[in-house]
Amino acid sequence: MTQTDKHHHSKYLTSSEQDASWGITINTVGHQRVESGEHYPPPDHPSRYLFSSAKGRVLEEYQLLYIGSGKGTFTSSSVEKTAITQGTMFLLFPHEWHNYSPDAKSGWEEYWIGFEGGDMEKYIQNGFFSPSRPIFNIGVRSNVVELYREAIRVAQEQQPGYQQLLGGIVHHLLGEAYSNHKKAGFEDLTIVDKINQAKIIITERFATNLSPREVAAEVGMSYSWFRRLFHQYTGLAPVKFIQEIRMREAMNMLTHTDKRIKEIAFCSGYGNVEHFCTAFKHKTGYTPEGYRHFTQGRDL
Repeated sequence: MTQTDKHHHSKYLTSSEQDASWGITINTVGHQRVESGEHYPPPDHPSRYLFSSAKGRVLEEYQLLYIGSGKGTFTSSSVEKTAITQGTMFLLFPHEWHNYSPDAKSGWEEYWIGFEGGDMEKYIQNGFFSPSRPIFNIGVRSNVVELYREAIRVAQEQQPGYQQLLGGIVHHLLGEAYSNHKKAGFEDLTIVDKINQAKIIITERFATNLSPREVAAEVGMSYSWFRRLFHQYTGLAPVKFIQEIRMREAMNMLTHTDKRIKEIAFCSGYGNVEHFCTAFKHKTGYTPEGYRHFTQGRDL
């Protein structure tokens, strides 16, 4: 079913058991512009998604919304009433009461996509998303708007495999929400440049006896502060990041060169060959020589 007018477009979709096995299925996608003083939600809102801005509602699915312009408010069972501005995404959770609406004076432009599936349950179990953290301040991003518009187009055409295409768009949007919100927090602390500078130092000098403390000093941060923020930004502790860079270089040389194992260990920043071989086996499950045979297609 499709509803359209000059300000409102929505599509409500069906899915099969095979679609459900993909991990994400999409139930609705749409866009609407709410003008200043206009009633919200619109009077033709479908009964399946019955919504009263006075009472709020509970859904049986997830919905990810993006506010392209304007402002308003959001609240839920887990979050107090919060101001929503242009460039904000927020995630609605199934069985979680919520309420949101545009400011009467400004109105807003909203994009949404509703979905369900096991992939989302995994993201929640692994701590990427939570009802207590449903708001993502990602800023004004044309690529996010284009993703929603592409989802609307795919839903309109409903070509074979359209649910899988829409599932890919949902994954992309969730990644945008998580990544850009995380980056925005660091930008507020004005440390992104320092963390990126540290990554460049490590990438250029991983083969030396470089220590995380030296990197922290070079970028002008205390070690404790640097270690904490570097881990938050990259997902790895500085020492682990150095190890990953060294291991990646060793794997590349084993695959693409005929250098001896001892030379590769030295070029990768390992002063001790035995230490290198032990670390490599722990990381890959192969000895360095075994990895070389495997990746170069040789018979053992």
